[in-house]
Amino acid sequence: MTSQSQVPPRTRRFIMAIDRFVLFVTQYWLLLAITFLLIFAGLPFLAPVLMHAGVTALAELIYRAYSFTCHQLAYRTFFFFGDKPAYTIDELQRALGVTNAASDALFWREFLGNAQLGYKMAWCERDAAIYVAMILTFVLLGLFRRFIPSLDWRVYAAVFVLPLAIDGTWQLFTSPLDLMPFLPVHESPATLRTITGALFGIGSVWLVFPYIADAMRDAHKDAQYQFERARARETQESIGGIVQGK
Repeated sequence: MTSQSQVPPRTRRFIMAIDRFVLFVTQYWLLLAITFLLIFAGLPFLAPVLMHAGVTALAELIYRAYSFTCHQLAYRTFFFFGDKPAYTIDELQRALGVTNAASDALFWREFLGNAQLGYKMAWCERDAAIYVAMILTFVLLGLFRRFIPSLDWRVYAAVFVLPLAIDGTWQLFTSPLDLMPFLPVHESPATLRTITGALFGIGSVWLVFPYIADAMRDAHKDAQYQFERARARETQESIGGIVQGK
C-alpha cells in the first residue's frame, strides 16, 4: 500500500482539490439543494410567462423537456394570464369548442393555452404543489430544525402519502384511463390536487432531512480531517525541501 509520503505532489493536489469540493458541498448542501430545486421547479413556472411574452421557442423547449417528468394535462394544470387559474375539462371543452374527452391525453397535453385562457405551466397542479412545498420545507427545517421533531415514517405514510395515493390512483384509473368502469369517475378539483401534493412534498422532505443533515455533517468532518492531514504533509515537505536546499 502506498504511504502518504510516496504520493506524488500532483496527485496530492488533486486529492486536496477533491477534499475542498467535498467540504464545500457538505457545508452548503442545504443552500445547494434549495438552489437546485428553485431552478428545476422554477422553469415550469417560467414557461407560461415566456409564452405570454411571445418567446414561444424557449417556452416550448421547457414544455418538451418537462413533458418527461409530468403529464401536463391542461385540465389538471394551473394557467397564468387567463380568466381563471385553473379549468375543468368541461370549461376547456366549451372555451375551445371541442369534444375531446379527458382520455384524449395527447390533445390536452399538447394544448399550451391561448390569449383568452392564458398559458399553462409545465407542471401539473399536484407537481407544482409538491416542489413548492419541498422548497419551503427545506427552508423552514434549515432555520428551525432544533425546534422541529423528526417525522415518524408511519405518520408520513398515513398523513402525507395516503391522501395522494388514494386521490391519484382513483383519478388515474377512472379518469382519463377508464380502466375501472365499476368505480365512479373521480376528477379531483385543483384545490385537492394542490393539498395532496403539498402534503407529500412537506412530508418527504421532513422525513429525510435529519438523515441527510447527519450524513453531511459526518462527511464534512471526514473531509476536513483528510484535508488537514494532506495540507500538513504538504507543508512539512515544503519545509523539508527548503532545509535541504540550504
